[in-house]
Formats: sequence, C-alpha cells, structure tokens
Amino acid sequence: MAQKTALIVYAHQSAGSFNAAVRDVAMQELVEQGYKVIVSDLYAMKFKANATQDDIIGDLKNPELFQYGEETMHAWLEDRLSDDIKAEQHKVKEAELIIFQFPLYWFSVPAIMKGWMDRVLTQGFAFSLQKMYNNGVFKDKKAMLSFTTGATQTMFQPDGINGDINITLWPLQNGTLHFCGFQVLAPQIFWSPVHSTPAVRTAMLDGWRARLKGLLAERPLTFAPCELFDLSFQGKFLLRPKVKEEQESQPYGLTTGHHLGKPLPPDNQVSAQASGGRK
Repeated sequence: MAQKTALIVYAHQSAGSFNAAVRDVAMQELVEQGYKVIVSDLYAMKFKANATQDDIIGDLKNPELFQYGEETMHAWLEDRLSDDIKAEQHKVKEAELIIFQFPLYWFSVPAIMKGWMDRVLTQGFAFSLQKMYNNGVFKDKKAMLSFTTGATQTMFQPDGINGDINITLWPLQNGTLHFCGFQVLAPQIFWSPVHSTPAVRTAMLDGWRARLKGLLAERPLTFAPCELFDLSFQGKFLLRPKVKEEQESQPYGLTTGHHLGKPLPPDNQVSAQASGGRK
C-alpha cells in the first residue's frame, strides 16, 4: 500500500508558540500513523503573499488589462507559473490531507496564508466552473482549519460580542476549501491559549492528539450539494424552485450561508453531527 501524505500549511513566526506545539503534535501523531508529513512553514519560507503578474513566467495573454485569475489559469495550463507556486501545488497534489495551522487574525487567516490560498489555488489547478464544490477538483482530498484564538469561546457564541463562529468560518470553509472540492473536516479550535493555564494548554494538546488518532475516519461537514442548484447562467446558479419549496417546511436553513431567512443550522460549520434542513 502506498504511503499517504499529509500537508501542514503553517503560519506563525515563533518556534515557541502554541501553534508550533499544535503543529508538532500533528506531525508526531500522523507520522506514527504511517503518514509522510510535509510542512510548508510560510514565514520561514518567506512565502510571497502578494498575487501579482510576477507569478507568471513569459508573456501575458492580455497585457492591456491584467486579470490575475485568467492569466494564472493560462500559465498553469502552459507550465509557466513561478517556481514557488509550482512547488506548493505539487505538495497539494500529493497530499490526501491538508491542515491549515494558524492564529486567527481579524476573523480570518494571516495575510501570508491568505496569499498562499490566492496564489496556489489557481483556476484550473484547484477549480473551474465545471469542477467546484462537491464536484470539485479535490473531492477525494480532506482539509481542515486548526487555529488559535485570542478570544474566549463565549465571545464567539451567537449571543457573544464577536458573533457566531459558524458565520466567521463560512468564507474559509465553504468559499475556499469546499469550493475547491475538499471534504472539509470540522475545525480544531484552541480557544484563547494565551489566557489559559499550563494545565489547560496541555489538555488542549492532549485532546488534539486524541482526535488525530481517528481524524481520517471522521464524517466531513455538511454543505449544500451542487445538484440543488440550477448551474446555468440562465438559472443564475440559484436553488431549484422545487428545493426551495421543500425547504419551506424545514425549521432551519440549508447551511450557514444558505439560511433562506431561517435560523442557521446549529453548529453547521464546527460539527459534522450538526443537523440542517437537508442532508
């Protein structure tokens, strides 16, 4: 049996950080399970965050009106992307599992990790209008977010001052990972380790280690499948009328994003066990 590969895309500047400890636990546990583990340490690599025309080798298709997405798609097809992008795309192609490890910055990933997503997940390589969401390019791969927060868990409750963590996670988990086809595993959230005691931080790491032992057997998060939508410009990529009619009797919306004016499905973006209006 071929050895499986896991990629950890890591964004923290300190080797003494809690994020580094979380990364190390994942590396140790996955290696013990027989995985080949690759780490892209973005700060150590000095990975370029800006998506610019320097990412393309050779002439542009339309130099009068530079469009990054179109130009990188053509560059990918013609093997003209910059070497750093090609190296990361090779890692993604090789990996069955990708873990994004980072501290939550302004309700999102650090700029260097956003740059990795912008530059590495190019059109053609990671998605197309024909290959997206549950029909996406990476539908046979799993991905997940693992991150620390400065805020406490109560601050990210629906009645907390920061609002519902499910809404915070929707753009990353649905709009990036699931859009590219990944089976998205529930996020691993380490709530406010900087304000926690050493004993609590140790318990967090122990919980992560225990989860990793069964991680690949977990059921992914639930998203609305493409089959529920009219995937044409005439249909405007909207829910099919019959689906909307069926949903009228449901207590919750389909997903965090497709709420249809109803209450959000509880914990739709943080638990694979969460129920929605449709399975």
